[in-house]
Amino acid sequence: MWTYFSEWLSFGVRWLHVVTAIAWIGSSFYFIALDLGLRKPHGTPPEGVGGEAWQVHGGGFYHIQKYMVAPAHMPEDLTWFKWESYATWMSGFALLFLVYYVGADLYLIDRSVADLPVWGASLIGIGGLALGWVVYDFICKSPLKGNDTALLAVLFVYVVAASFIFSQLFSGRGAMLHTGAMIATLMTANVFFIIIPNQKIVVADLKAGRTPEARLGAEAKQRSLHNNYLTLPVIFLMLSNHYPLAFATQWNWAIAGLVLLMGAVIRHFFNTMHKTHRKLWWCWAVAGALFAAVITLSGAPGWRASAQKEEAVVLPRIEGDPGRALMASTHFPEAEGIVLARCSMCHARAPLWPGIGHAPKAIFLETPQDIVHNARLIDAQSVRSHAMPPGNITGLEAQERLTLSRWIASGDGLYRP
Repeated sequence: MWTYFSEWLSFGVRWLHVVTAIAWIGSSFYFIALDLGLRKPHGTPPEGVGGEAWQVHGGGFYHIQKYMVAPAHMPEDLTWFKWESYATWMSGFALLFLVYYVGADLYLIDRSVADLPVWGASLIGIGGLALGWVVYDFICKSPLKGNDTALLAVLFVYVVAASFIFSQLFSGRGAMLHTGAMIATLMTANVFFIIIPNQKIVVADLKAGRTPEARLGAEAKQRSLHNNYLTLPVIFLMLSNHYPLAFATQWNWAIAGLVLLMGAVIRHFFNTMHKTHRKLWWCWAVAGALFAAVITLSGAPGWRASAQKEEAVVLPRIEGDPGRALMASTHFPEAEGIVLARCSMCHARAPLWPGIGHAPKAIFLETPQDIVHNARLIDAQSVRSHAMPPGNITGLEAQERLTLSRWIASGDGLYRP
């Protein structure tokens, strides 16, 4: 009964997380585009107005004006954009807890990386998120705050270093997810500790008849800009857990760094376009080159003994239908035994692994036909990467991965180029 309930609980929380993230990202992108697209007001604008924009949407016209600090008098109705951020982080942490801390043995811990207890891995994960904000906030308040270029360079090195540390403690999936969760924590903490408090001080000053400090708005704007440039990388990192070639490599921390650069370049294109109407097409060329580097790095050998290393021999290929070729391969009986011993307890029509109510992603690996049908997935998840078994919990050995590789290579070329 718990397995049934937990599956729906996880699905519900994931749904909530995606919906709130869409709301947060949408409002964030809109206001950055609006701020960059403001133009000098025509005529004599109200005192304090530094820019305006005319927009059309849904059959209506909107005239928007921005006060450089704040209006002389506060309106009765003031909309605060904060709950999208808070709800996104809270639902995301709930999902992190349900999947990676409750299910730490499967998704967070990899005994070949670090033999951590469940409670220890969970505490490291939570502590990493909290410490990530403390260090980031310290850097942002350091003398570097007056030099955006230097500040962003140091922050880039900091996030990549944090990702590397996570990769030395957690499974590849857990490391990438925690890198993304740390960035998301920084973004929400920017809203909670800097942006909203600064805005509240401005409102309180206005109500008390004091002139608000321009510094408060500038600081909030800087953190908002950080959030804008971090949005695309954090989405990639959150999606990475579905793609083993991204996370199940010893270079996942370097991939995270390349994705940070790729996201920044893409945002630079759109930010420049909104501000100046210029389209910097070279940004897409750079982003494409970075993505090509990510793809290349995902298959590069690491410094640990790689279970994907194949012998330098030319394996004979069986011509004809790929399914029949794989079934007829002399390597198939041994490969079938490995899959049944290491994978079928979860990937079964009636799973035997405690807490698994149904085969993950409805992938079955019980019969010869099942195994041959899913050869491409076996290749991606257990040969080209070490994504499966999760955390290598069933102890799939390097020699066994090599056997699976030989079996797949003996096909007619469809499964292995």
